Amino acid sequence: MRSDRARVLRLLKTARGQVDGLIRMVEDDRYCVDISNQIMATGAILRTVNSQILQDHLNHCVREAMETENAEEKITEIMSIIDKLAK
Repeated sequence: MRSDRARVLRLLKTARGQVDGLIRMVEDDRYCVDISNQIMATGAILRTVNSQILQDHLNHCVREAMETENAEEKITEIMSIIDKLAK
């Protein structure tokens, strides 16, 4: 992985903390809208991390594959991810 590991790890650890907080909120029978808002905030962090990783993948791995004639496999991988994101 060629992404900014420190940034990615920081964001993932933040998301992990938010999931732990969500578990406590459910255990404490907190207000549903508050739980939902926290779920959306956690999802936003994960989307940010995913976007960063995919951007770095395109800028490094896919670009490198294009230069070494291994492009088809990388394009297929990216198309698979795009299909999943579109759902």
